Amino acid sequence: MEHRFGLKDLIVIVLLLLIGVSVWLSMVQKNRDWRELQRIASRVDEMGRRMEEIAATETMLSDGMKELSAAVKSRPLAAAPLPGQEDAEAASAASPRDAAWARPNVPIEWFGDWTYTTDPRTDPNYRAGGEFFEVFEAQPPKIVPYIAEDVYSRRVYERVVEPLGTFDANTLKPRGVLADAWQMDPDGLWFRVHLNPKATFSDGKPVTSEDVRWTVMDYVFNPLIEAVRTRSTLDMIEAVNVIDDHTVEFVFNKAVFTNLSYTMGLYVLPKHYYSQFEPSQINQATGLLMGSGAFRLPTNDPDQQWAPPADLKLIRNDRYWAANARSPLAAMRYRAVNDELSRLTAYRKGECSMIMPTPAQFVSVSKEPGWQERSWSLNWNNMRSPYSFIGWQCGPRAGKKLTPFSDQRVRQAMTLMLDRERMIRDIWEGIGVLAKGSVNPDSPASNPSISPWPYDQAKARELLAEAGWIDRDGDGVIENPAGDEFEFELTRPAGGETAERIGKFLKDACTKVGIRCNTRVIDWAGVADILKSRDFDAIIMSWGANAPESDPKQIFHSDSMREGGDNFVQWKSEAADRAIDQIRTTIDFDARMKAWHTFGAVLHEEQPYTFVRIVPWLRFVNKEFGNVQTYRSGMETWEFFNAGPLTPGPVS
Repeated sequence: MEHRFGLKDLIVIVLLLLIGVSVWLSMVQKNRDWRELQRIASRVDEMGRRMEEIAATETMLSDGMKELSAAVKSRPLAAAPLPGQEDAEAASAASPRDAAWARPNVPIEWFGDWTYTTDPRTDPNYRAGGEFFEVFEAQPPKIVPYIAEDVYSRRVYERVVEPLGTFDANTLKPRGVLADAWQMDPDGLWFRVHLNPKATFSDGKPVTSEDVRWTVMDYVFNPLIEAVRTRSTLDMIEAVNVIDDHTVEFVFNKAVFTNLSYTMGLYVLPKHYYSQFEPSQINQATGLLMGSGAFRLPTNDPDQQWAPPADLKLIRNDRYWAANARSPLAAMRYRAVNDELSRLTAYRKGECSMIMPTPAQFVSVSKEPGWQERSWSLNWNNMRSPYSFIGWQCGPRAGKKLTPFSDQRVRQAMTLMLDRERMIRDIWEGIGVLAKGSVNPDSPASNPSISPWPYDQAKARELLAEAGWIDRDGDGVIENPAGDEFEFELTRPAGGETAERIGKFLKDACTKVGIRCNTRVIDWAGVADILKSRDFDAIIMSWGANAPESDPKQIFHSDSMREGGDNFVQWKSEAADRAIDQIRTTIDFDARMKAWHTFGAVLHEEQPYTFVRIVPWLRFVNKEFGNVQTYRSGMETWEFFNAGPLTPGPVS
């Protein structure tokens, strides 16, 4: 049988070849896979060795840090210079600075970048984010810088606008904020400031010398803008000269002791923002607020500006130029609650972060079981501790008729008939110090030879009779020679139980000497208008300082009676004016203290105010917040951080 190579054989051979090639390719691929697996395994082994090395390094570092911490704790610590307060010569030697901007042969005071007083980041519980919610005792009517005059507005806008300088929270020595250096004329007639080139407004535009000049000369000094209070304190500024983009010089028309403190405290406004508005628009505005600070408003649209009684919310300025002073907080919120009990109730429920309790609340609530575990209870005196007083209208009410208090003897009698020590015990639970004048008793400016007026109703009746006020018809109410009964109106802001008790205490004291006292309660928003118009007989108020030594001209000089200034009781005393002028123009400290003592004696004798007490700061702060510090200058809420559970979701 003959064998032939046919088509079937070819197909079989081809199939066998294909199978062989396929097997060979498979073997090649497996070989490659094996090599790749070996390479991966080798890399995994290498990574494992590296991880072990890293872990060992971390252990070594951790042990080293523990040893370092133990060494630090076991050794005494030397006090380091506060931020921004380094010795000028030492700082210059360590890091030479460009002084081309400065006047020659005049000392330069250098400052570092603005930074924390107490760095919150050093706290082991530190975390960023969250909102701090403060409740005010009264409603601020507006927050426009230099136009808003009440303490609540200032507490808001000083988080947004920044001054050239301020007082160190611990030492109360001047330190720069927007300024990184300055020179003061030894004769007190000029002040040259160098702005930190890093400083920018919240919209990213730089802070320049022209912004400083415009703020003073075209905004504050513009008579069409209602910045009367600030104008009255800056009458010593003759000119503001731009030297270069970051150097500005103030020229003074007289050497007064406040030239440095008042000028460095000027809040710098962005010219490019505020100059777009007419003076009338600024005066009528409620929420035009923009600056270079650590916080800003959610919007600077003038058509969407904040207005009362809405909550006031500030959000963190993420462009803030001072990298080492950025607030840990994402937002700060403010709300006014007039009623004292409502404020405490809101705080108890966790609806707010901080309140100012009444003395009665502070004493009783602080003793509650578990309170100290969940709340900071703070009580301290500081530079800003106010004094409370009753102001007597010494001039004509609303420009019309003189009140009984135009007579010095009557004003003295009003003080004598008030048992102010009992007021402190009964109204304020013994918290506070009896005031004898406008200066804190611990200050060297306080006259040591003066003691507070005593409680003496008999002497009060004697002085009233000497002034012509006696009970002529036997009805229990004293009258003047014309037969007019002694009746007056006490104006007090709405503010809850404490203000009500003060009014009742005064009314009862008046009744005992034959005087009718009627009470008028007004909203805080209306206080400014009443003060400007002088439309009151007597008013309950308090003043707080913003500097260790404040210029008395703003409140007590007869010049401050003009244009709705802060001498709203219209007290006019030539002796007081002379003493105030001497205080202002005396640069020597000891000589100036003598002038203060002279002024204090005149103020004590003429009693335009009945000074009641020096008021310590009282605060309840939720312990959810950390880095809560009390300073000689007050409190720096922007340094707080939220150590508790943060509110979920972004800050709107």
